Amino acid sequence: MENEKFVETDPTGVLYGVLAYTAWGILPLYWKLLNVVPALEILAHRIIWSFVFVGVLLVASGGWQTLITVVKNKTNLFFLFLCGFLISVNWFTYIWAVNSNHVIEASMGYYINPLVVVLLGVVVLKEKLTRWQCLAILLASVGVIILTVQYGRVPWVALILASTFALYGLSKKLIKVDSITGLALETIIVMPIALLYIITQQTQGTGSVGRVPIQTTFILFGSGIVTAIPLLWFAKGAQKIKLPGTGSTTHLGNPS
Repeated sequence: MENEKFVETDPTGVLYGVLAYTAWGILPLYWKLLNVVPALEILAHRIIWSFVFVGVLLVASGGWQTLITVVKNKTNLFFLFLCGFLISVNWFTYIWAVNSNHVIEASMGYYINPLVVVLLGVVVLKEKLTRWQCLAILLASVGVIILTVQYGRVPWVALILASTFALYGLSKKLIKVDSITGLALETIIVMPIALLYIITQQTQGTGSVGRVPIQTTFILFGSGIVTAIPLLWFAKGAQKIKLPGTGSTTHLGNPS
């Protein structure tokens, strides 16, 4: 029998992971409160207010110098652009799915995502799996196949959610930067586009701010906080949780 090595996991990493997953599980209820707002507009507000919230945290922690140092590296800059693109596609897909009554298909992304993460870990990062881990992956794959057959068609929403977030996690793993700085840079990159879209919508009279009830507007503004906090918890957990048998940290999760 092969000698299987297990790496002790920091319990605080598990706690952060549980907090992030719990928040993501509740988040569909939050987006349902905004079903009167178009998905693309929710995405734009989500990006803008995430940037504002993380920017405040960055100022409070004195991390602007770290941010400047990171962007001077061209490799980091490339992966940050990639992260910004991937997380934007992921957020838009999830919001659209929830508000278009595709919640079940979106939820399937939770089951498919870890499989894509493991695949990337093995193929790209050359990580090794133990015999028991291979068995677990096989059982999970069978479960996903059964769910897909029962669903009756290719779950494109779930596949987009799973693949974009797995690639997002891989890209973040290749950037040596703390969670707050990383999220700030990702939102900075896509924020100008989001801001231009919101300004255009508002000046044309089609924007939601001023047209929807005031409580809906505040919920829209709060989208940045409910987006950033679980991602920060996830990033902290990912730094502390080890993938057994490899000794390396691995990004696991769902971005919703």
